[in-house]
Amino acid sequence: MENSAVAADLVDFLNASPTAFHAVDEAKKRLKSAGYVQIFEREDWDLKAGNKYFFTRNYSTIVAFAIGKKYVAGNGFHIVGAHTDSPCLKLKPVSKVTNCGFLEVGVQTYGGGLWHTWFDRDLTVAGRMIIRKKKDGSESYLHKLVRIEEPIMRIPTLAIHLDRDVKDGFEVNTQNHLLPVLATSIKAELNKPASIDNSIGNGAPNDGIMSSKRVNPGGEQHHSLLLQLLAAQAGCEPGDICDFELQACDTQPSIIAGAMKEFVFSGRLDNLCMSFCSLKALIDATSAEKSLEDEVGVRMVALFDHEEVGSKSAQGAGSPVMFDALSRITNTFSPDSKLIQKAIQRSFLVSADMAHALHPNYSDKHEENHQPKFHGGLVIKHNANQRYATNAVTSFVFREIAAKHNIPIQDFVVRNDMPCGSTIGPILASGVGIRTVDVGAPQWSMHSIREMCAVDDVKHSYENFKAFFQEFSQLDGKIAVDI
Repeated sequence: MENSAVAADLVDFLNASPTAFHAVDEAKKRLKSAGYVQIFEREDWDLKAGNKYFFTRNYSTIVAFAIGKKYVAGNGFHIVGAHTDSPCLKLKPVSKVTNCGFLEVGVQTYGGGLWHTWFDRDLTVAGRMIIRKKKDGSESYLHKLVRIEEPIMRIPTLAIHLDRDVKDGFEVNTQNHLLPVLATSIKAELNKPASIDNSIGNGAPNDGIMSSKRVNPGGEQHHSLLLQLLAAQAGCEPGDICDFELQACDTQPSIIAGAMKEFVFSGRLDNLCMSFCSLKALIDATSAEKSLEDEVGVRMVALFDHEEVGSKSAQGAGSPVMFDALSRITNTFSPDSKLIQKAIQRSFLVSADMAHALHPNYSDKHEENHQPKFHGGLVIKHNANQRYATNAVTSFVFREIAAKHNIPIQDFVVRNDMPCGSTIGPILASGVGIRTVDVGAPQWSMHSIREMCAVDDVKHSYENFKAFFQEFSQLDGKIAVDI
């Protein structure tokens, strides 16, 4: 497959995934098209060797797996883990802000974003809503994804004439300055439908239920204009919106760019690039009729939410979701509860999260002997203080598989005089007890609203993950450590 073909598929995935919810939805569509069967955590699992499955949790985390035809309970799991979330601005529970004749949208910062990059961008909103539906006198509540395609908001910078000190550094007060402007008050008022004024909260009698089931009782929580736009997109009435989780999104699409068309310009490369590459690798490594014929293990991809804020949630990597999946699969094939411990020790996790490429304008920020470069392949991340979970054994495994397929590999260690970031790798390694290597494709502008990586590294990542799924069982049988 051509480098540009894999990158073009990544761009399609990115453009379909403005939020973690949309990323899971897009992954679900691709898995179903590839013959994966959806199962549900609330139900019993009836799994069979040679078949392929997936489940979601909170619709922001997704786990997909293919069971080898020679799998027996106690055999290992070969996993690539990544995350679906990225730093962003999420709407507050009460987002309605009116100031100086303008309608603004109250947002809270999610993760460690480069917030100055959000200024002067054409923004919209996307996420999920809970919608009330009435039918035959009964009510039900639907989970629905929503995305307003056109730009509806902007966070304007202050002119230099009014802030001469900006030349010494642009400082953002995230409470006061990071408020997207939705409209002017007068235009919003002139265009407000009469039904919005008289809907609820105006002292008129109601059935005692309506106000508690609407997201905007009395028009106090969110601008009616915003709710109108959301309702029109969702095909419902504003009053049927019970609650939502929305975030501000850049409307500029992801694209393959550069004078030589060698880069991907996009938001959310951290970490949807790794999510996409691992998902595509799993699908392609299990699509051929005999791809699972000799497989003794379980090939798995786990894409988690909330990595950017510590992973401590019901759907984050710090939750039991990974252990739950391994346990339930193992227990489906045998009631012996001791086999899960054996399975974990035979398993291997590739923690895939984007890496920092050498920046030509800030080359002093990299350690002299560890400078990952664009087009150089996946980066194995090392940290003696266990901010990354890589060790000599796990690094060897990943490097050996890459070498067999002539796939380039790079190494990264942070400078001793700089702090080191972390990933889901140490969380899952310590929480589950699974052997782990931390890797990632090199990129620039991490946590900016607009990031970039290299087209070649997208294909290198995909090929490396695919080779891992196909080769690990055979290689692992040749490694002796705890003897």
